[in-house]
Amino acid sequence: MLTREIHPMPEDIRKLLKDRGLYDRYEARPPYQQNDYLGWIAQARREGTRHKRIEQMLDELEVGGLYMKMRWTG
Repeated sequence: MLTREIHPMPEDIRKLLKDRGLYDRYEARPPYQQNDYLGWIAQARREGTRHKRIEQMLDELEVGGLYMKMRWTG
């Protein structure tokens, strides 16, 4: 159970996850990781930064074993 603010899934990110076939990998991550990714993306002040963060999340989900540029085994 998360005790911090829960960030909603923006529709554009949901679509990108589904279009790249990564939605199941996203859902397989622990809730804190899902929430952290969405919060981190939402904090971007510039659209370019937001896009870069989305791409990093998608790349990490595609490759597996990474979470916010750190090794992760789940």
